[in-house]
Order: sequence, then structure tokens, then C-alpha cells
Amino acid sequence: MGAVLLNRLFFDFGGITMNAYKNIAVRAAERAGNFVAKAFANRDRIIAQSKGPNDYVSNIDKQAEEIIIDTIKYSYPDHAILAEESGQHGEGDTVWVIDPIDGTTNFLQGIPHFAISIAVKQKGKTLAAVVYDPIKDECFTASNGGGAQLNNTRIRVSEKKRLDNSLLATGFPFRGHQDLEEYLRYFETIFPLCVDMRRAGAASLDLAYVAAGRLDGFWEFGLSEWDTAAGILIIKEAGGFVGDIKGNPHQEKSKSILAATPGVFKHVMKSVKDL
Repeated sequence: MGAVLLNRLFFDFGGITMNAYKNIAVRAAERAGNFVAKAFANRDRIIAQSKGPNDYVSNIDKQAEEIIIDTIKYSYPDHAILAEESGQHGEGDTVWVIDPIDGTTNFLQGIPHFAISIAVKQKGKTLAAVVYDPIKDECFTASNGGGAQLNNTRIRVSEKKRLDNSLLATGFPFRGHQDLEEYLRYFETIFPLCVDMRRAGAASLDLAYVAAGRLDGFWEFGLSEWDTAAGILIIKEAGGFVGDIKGNPHQEKSKSILAATPGVFKHVMKSVKDL
């Protein structure tokens, strides 16, 4: 069998696998999202507690996470899980990275802006991703090499190339206000250069909105892997750039994230290079 045919068979098999992962991730996100949306409409069911300074979790976060894990384990019992509320489940090359409610503070306050975020990683490479907004019923998806979609329609980042006509999003360092002084230096540098800045309180949706062209860029400090893993793949598959705030490759342990159109990414990187 020729090398070209072998490569084609490998590609086809990989594509089938990634689509299967994406389909299960969508199923898990929608099941959890339906549960979360019903709880949001019946707020007497919500019981919240503090995880740390300005950081909260509710019984709905935990139950939604259980729904997601049960859905994944039904199809892939041997896969590992990294979930925000319950931590690491098992070990292996394939890991599902889960945030059951990204934007818990919004959820607890009755603000209808939060999402379920699920990414599938294999040997450190993200293969499939879903960010699902259950209130707007918007499902952002991507598979490695398969593009990004919103409710099955292809999406691309905006065509903005400069900061002076771009709308950015950010997130404040709310957990005990760590890194606040450093964050404010960056904010004071970037904010005067762009049209405006938004702070909506759900990083996964900020990333998805950049991928869909609703925002032209997003940056923040102190996020965790479950906040960003899905959104990063969706942006890359939509034609955007992702790195840290200085433009270095984004790693799991990166202190910051910058995601934007290629042109805006380069302009932000240049504007903060001396900070």
C-alpha cells in the first residue's frame, strides 16, 4: 500500500475520531446546558458556597459536571477527565477538560451569560472543542483541522487588522485581586488604543465571540486550562491567533492569554512589549 494512501487512511480515521469526540462533547454540553438552564429559571434550587476569595461554586455546577462526566464515560470509559470542580479522574493519553459553568458569578447573580466548556486533548493536542451557551442556545464547536462552527454554520474571526477600530474583551483578576497592579499597567496601555473594552465575565464565551467575529480580541490574566482549552481551538480553527499577552506560544501554565485576529494580535503584542 502506497504512502499517500496510508496517509489518507490515517487522516480519514483521525477525522472520524475527532468528529466522534466532538459529537459526544456536544451531547454532554447540551445535556448539562438543559439542566443548568432549568435551574437558572428556578433559582430557588441554587445553593452557592465560596471556594476562595471572590470565587464561588454552586450545587448546579457540581451536578452539571456529573452529567457531563457520565455522558463522556458512557462512550469512553477509559478516558481521563480534568474537571474544574472534581479535579482529575483517571490517567491516559486522552483527557476531557471540563468547565461545567464558566461564568458562575453571572449564573448566581441572574445574569444570563455563562457557558459549558468541553475540550478533548490527546497527548497534549486539542482535537475537539465545544462552548455551549444554554440561554441563547448557541453551540460553538471545532475539531482540529475541521474549522469552527456556530450551530453548524462556519465562523471566522473578523477582518480587523488594527487596534484603533477594534473592540476587545478582557477579564479582571477577581480571585483575591492577584496580579491587579500588573493587569492595570496592561489595561492602561491597551485601552486608549482600541475602540472599547468589554468585561462580560465568561472567558469561554469571550473566546468564542472572537472566533465568531463579534469581538476582535480578548486578553486576561490568571485563567485555568478548563477556562480556555475549548475556546483556544475554536479561535485557531476560525483563523485567529492565540498566545500569551507578550505573543509567546500559549501553554497550559501560561500566566496570561491573548487571542485575536492576526492583525490585532500583532498590534497588541507590539503595544505591550516594553511592559
